[in-house]
Amino acid sequence: MATHKSAIKRSRQSEKRRLRNASVRSNVKSSIKSVLKAVEEKDKEGSMKALAIAIPAIDKAAAKGAFHKKTASRKISRLAKKVNTLQ
Repeated sequence: MATHKSAIKRSRQSEKRRLRNASVRSNVKSSIKSVLKAVEEKDKEGSMKALAIAIPAIDKAAAKGAFHKKTASRKISRLAKKVNTLQ
C-alpha cells in the first residue's frame, strides 16, 4: 500500500480511472455486439443505425484513453467492413 501523500492520491486517481475505463469499454462492447447481431440477422437498416451509434462510442472511448486510437480505428474499420457486406 502507498505511504506517501502523493502516492496515496495517485492510487485514488488510478482507481477512479480504472472504474471509468471499465464502464466505457463495457458500453463499447455492447454497442459492437448490437452491430454484429444486426449483421448476423442480415438487417441492413438496423445494422446501419447500430453502426452510427457504435462509431461515436468507440471514438469517445479512444479520446478518453480507454482504448488506443489505433485500436479504436481498427474496431471501427472491421465493423464497417461487416456492415458493408450486406449491401
